[in-house]
Amino acid sequence: MCFDNKRILITGGAGSVGNALIKELLKYDVNTIRVFDLSENEIYKLKNNFVGEKRLRYLIGDVRDLNRVRLAMEGIDIVIHLAAMKHVYACEYNPFEATKTNIEGLQNVIDCARNENVERVIFTSTDKAAHPLSVMGMTKLIGEKLVSSANYYKGDKRTLFASVRFGNVVGSNGSVVPLFKKQILNNEPIRITDENMTRFVITMGKAISLICTAIKIMKGGETFVWKMKTLKITDLANSMISRYANGREVEIIITGKAEGEKIHEEIMSDEELSRAIETDNLYIIFPMIDYLNIRNKYENTKPVENPVIASNMGFHMSKEEINNLLEAETDLC
Repeated sequence: MCFDNKRILITGGAGSVGNALIKELLKYDVNTIRVFDLSENEIYKLKNNFVGEKRLRYLIGDVRDLNRVRLAMEGIDIVIHLAAMKHVYACEYNPFEATKTNIEGLQNVIDCARNENVERVIFTSTDKAAHPLSVMGMTKLIGEKLVSSANYYKGDKRTLFASVRFGNVVGSNGSVVPLFKKQILNNEPIRITDENMTRFVITMGKAISLICTAIKIMKGGETFVWKMKTLKITDLANSMISRYANGREVEIIITGKAEGEKIHEEIMSDEELSRAIETDNLYIIFPMIDYLNIRNKYENTKPVENPVIASNMGFHMSKEEINNLLEAETDLC
């Protein structure tokens, strides 16, 4: 499967992941990329980043609006669904809004993709969907279930649906790296909710690679997870202080765990592990429905061995590895 001559729709495409994804897709001979986003200001900034690029179309709209989604999807081959409420705190205090965007909005995308006979749909999820504690994680897990089940009621349509799970995308809007950097440069204390907190991290480049790889190899119904490294948030904070504080002392304040927040994240549950395989870079989780049939479509894979499925397992990134991570993401944070 190739992106050449494809018409692509990216919902929520004006954010940092959308920007990086557009840059990657424009390396191909794509026909059109429609960027669909609710934020007029972010669309304006995105357009200024791609001045003169005639393959881009900029659409203002909300995934909650079925008719708007239908118009945006006319003639599209590939849908990459980034649009979501992504902040744990915001979803925890606004669960009805999170449901409308993350579940009802996704169902609109699924229905329109099926009706328009779109070729492939990728839903971007999160490690918070594995054993979800927060409203955001729960809506993302339901989203994955909707996407997997869509493959079984599409009738004679050609559309394939699958999901990808991210950890923390380093340098993305709202992530901890730009927040810590801002606090250090403003001579403010760094605020961490728990000194033992650990997270899975993925670079922007690998997040984009995960999306593109999933689109190319998907059979329908899978959830793709990059084999991510883990780190302690306190180690990240100390590395960033060394990097950006210019010798100044920066206080680290432990504030206590926030609403909906976990101390450690998981990238898949034990039950999901029983129906997963691995490649060199990926875990591929098959859906509960008819998973053996989909699994048999994959060759040269193996059952998962010695997985790191929780962020407090195995070895955490060293100071040198964290510094290399920050160096690679300098332009994003």
